[in-house]
Amino acid sequence: MSNEVNFDEVYAKVDELKDEIIESLMKIVRVPAIGPKSGGDGELKKAQLIEEMIQDFGFDEITHYDAPDDSVPSGIRPNIIAKVNGTDPSLPPIWVMSHTDIVPTGDLKLWDTDPFEPVIKEGRIYGRGVEDNGQELIASIYAVKVLKLLGLKPKHTIGLALVADEETGSAKGLHHIINEKIFKPTDLIVVPDGGNEEGTLMEVSEKSIMWVKVTTLGKQCHASMPDKGINAFRAASIFAVKADEMLKSTYGKVDELFDPPTSTFEMTKKEANVPNVNTIPGEDTFYFDCRILPDYSTEDALGALKKLVEEVSSETGAKIELELVQHDPAAPPTAPDAPVVNALKQAIEKVYNNEPYPGGIGGGTCAAIFRRAGYPAVVWGTMYETAHSPNEFVEIDFLINDTKVFCTLFLSD
Repeated sequence: MSNEVNFDEVYAKVDELKDEIIESLMKIVRVPAIGPKSGGDGELKKAQLIEEMIQDFGFDEITHYDAPDDSVPSGIRPNIIAKVNGTDPSLPPIWVMSHTDIVPTGDLKLWDTDPFEPVIKEGRIYGRGVEDNGQELIASIYAVKVLKLLGLKPKHTIGLALVADEETGSAKGLHHIINEKIFKPTDLIVVPDGGNEEGTLMEVSEKSIMWVKVTTLGKQCHASMPDKGINAFRAASIFAVKADEMLKSTYGKVDELFDPPTSTFEMTKKEANVPNVNTIPGEDTFYFDCRILPDYSTEDALGALKKLVEEVSSETGAKIELELVQHDPAAPPTAPDAPVVNALKQAIEKVYNNEPYPGGIGGGTCAAIFRRAGYPAVVWGTMYETAHSPNEFVEIDFLINDTKVFCTLFLSD
């Protein structure tokens, strides 16, 4: 951490801008940015608002890497790269990648307020997209503004990637700009799109994700004459229990890097079978959500399920079909002592006076896209993880303190 910077002055400037930072977050939340796969018109209006906002924030270069998309009225999905040139070209750039798109509101009856008219209550800002990903997007751009207002020149080049399409696959967002070859394996990349309320979790690894659809096919008949049919629901239940036991015992390694520290195999969605009580179903469908430690192969786990199909089919007389509906093998992890992890850790400690730690999660983030492409990345943010929920909110204190963290990171040696 640089010894030449008066960080008390930096943090005081952030505090001085508190009202402006809050208003800027609320301003971008008022502009919905929902992708076409979710029924929206895309991110262009929100991206234009943000670009207008940052014109005098001190960026040396603002570049577009827009992705063509005929499914939105504008024909493009905007991706903005904003840079501040560092004073030491021998140092790797520091990148912060946040996304401009949001998910739909869901059932409006579950919201206490208008999702797109943000409100402040008891130190929190409520609205769709305030946490995912508005808080950290605003925090990162205001960190640059603070440096400009104080006349501070970072040694590292600072790059902010404000991308589209994160919520529906990133084909028009991060995948698109990675293909432009603007990143290098030595770059320090932060994806501020997950974390915990203490600000201590620095996510460096993710489990593999495998969703499996299980369909059992039997023979429908009257419930009073079960011998005339084959109960697909019973076969599904037997398969579910045996699969649950087999998977947990076979893939039972513990890795304390993750929370929870084991692979998880959960029966989740259950489709309707018959509409009445007195009919034995001839078809039944349910799903497994599997989050598997990187030590294990998803193909191996799927193979184990296929062997179990033969056993249960023989036992019940039902035909059992497996369909892989999502398959996302774990990306190579970022080393817990990677330069980006160490730099971020020092910045968090200085602001929050806590003990940040590298950890793993079960869900998937954009960091996996970076990691698969050979760019170590770390996921971090201070938040209650209310993303995608009704009454999504952020703590104002988190918004302001995370701005200070980015200031500190940007001024690191």
